[in-house]
Amino acid sequence: MSDFDLSISGGTIVKPDTVIQADLGIADGKIAEIGPDVCGRSREKVVAEGLHIFPGFIDSHVHFNEPGRLEWEGFETGTRALAAGGGTLFFDMPLNSSPPTIDAESFRLKLAEAEKKSLTDFALWGGLVPGNLDRLGELADRGVVGFKAFMCASGMEDFPWVDEATLREGMKRAAQLQIPVAVHAESQVMIRKLSEERLAQGRTSARDYVESRPIEAELEAIRVAIEIAGETGCALHIVHVSCGEGVQIIADARRRGVNVSCETCPHYLALTENDVEKVGPPAKCAPPLRPAAQQAQLWQQITAGEITTVGSDHSPSPPETKQDANFFKIWGGISGVQHALPLLLTEAHVKRGMPLPSVAALVSRNVVQRFKLPHEKGQIEAGKDADLALVDLGQNFEIKATDLLYRHAQSPYVGRTLQAKVVRTILRGQTIFENGKIVANPAGRFIKPRR
Repeated sequence: MSDFDLSISGGTIVKPDTVIQADLGIADGKIAEIGPDVCGRSREKVVAEGLHIFPGFIDSHVHFNEPGRLEWEGFETGTRALAAGGGTLFFDMPLNSSPPTIDAESFRLKLAEAEKKSLTDFALWGGLVPGNLDRLGELADRGVVGFKAFMCASGMEDFPWVDEATLREGMKRAAQLQIPVAVHAESQVMIRKLSEERLAQGRTSARDYVESRPIEAELEAIRVAIEIAGETGCALHIVHVSCGEGVQIIADARRRGVNVSCETCPHYLALTENDVEKVGPPAKCAPPLRPAAQQAQLWQQITAGEITTVGSDHSPSPPETKQDANFFKIWGGISGVQHALPLLLTEAHVKRGMPLPSVAALVSRNVVQRFKLPHEKGQIEAGKDADLALVDLGQNFEIKATDLLYRHAQSPYVGRTLQAKVVRTILRGQTIFENGKIVANPAGRFIKPRR
């Protein structure tokens, strides 16, 4: 007989390569036992019949904006929304906080806020910007998961974009530190030229914005970043790739021996450029949403296993920044962390038949492996952290603005019906979200990568 703090019986467990019917016994925050008819005295028992048990969603790309821009979104509201979507760990980006996370002091400020307010575990990105190359070492010493750089204007004046010389030197130093560099890959020269041309002609519509950031601007930046990564030996991660052609370039480089991976986002898999006009400002992002034909190619790449991870790129903002007759002036960010996992499961598994282990790998195991997180994260195995999402794949639900847990209840998915409802989220053995409600206080831990 074993004693457990929590037992979960009757559920279908999604493992790395298979799906099994088994029970879970959890003790001291860890998965202690997996098997049929796991028995033992348990302080708490959960019956999970009809539910699938996934590893907790690890969102490696969010913008929670603290410190300094709490009116946009903060760790408290952001992590509540993450937990409601089955999330147990996030990586916060460096640019939307004020100050941005580009040195030891700004890192200290962000860490302090996250430790006080985060409901879930977390990791932190550091920034790579002009002028902070000598600060990369101190960020590495403090445990950043990687360095984020923009190859075009970020929208934040205090987080400038990097030219090729700065990116090359930054990647060289990152390679020496054995830390990956993530890039927002769009050509600044190309999009600035196209944007200026349209604005000079008074063309400021949603369609004009989309056309000002063409696929070729993304492909050009991807090629440059890959070339520099190959020269420097840096581990490169291309974030929010929006088109199948971009993924193909990355896959070809990987086969040539370049250490490069990529992420896409649920909005590129579920929405197209037509939604920018239909939904309006909540669907504005960069790179922009693409035509249906490009989305189809993106799906081909993801089913072929060429995309490493899927992150929400949750980028919230106050409602007033989403209102302007000039679409170019509207903040370009999608609020999506709460429904990233349900949306991916609906689009990938329910609609297209992607195996559940493959879906789970994109948002859990692959993240752990690529970013060298502690081995305790990302899989449902004995000895691992009991980070779990219990999902009802048979329950349809409509996304309503009143159900959003963000600071500002806006999302391009409002009104959409999904078929993958998160009913319980467990972090290190403790239920933090259950049946539509947050049921725990902030107790998230800072997770450092393995060095």
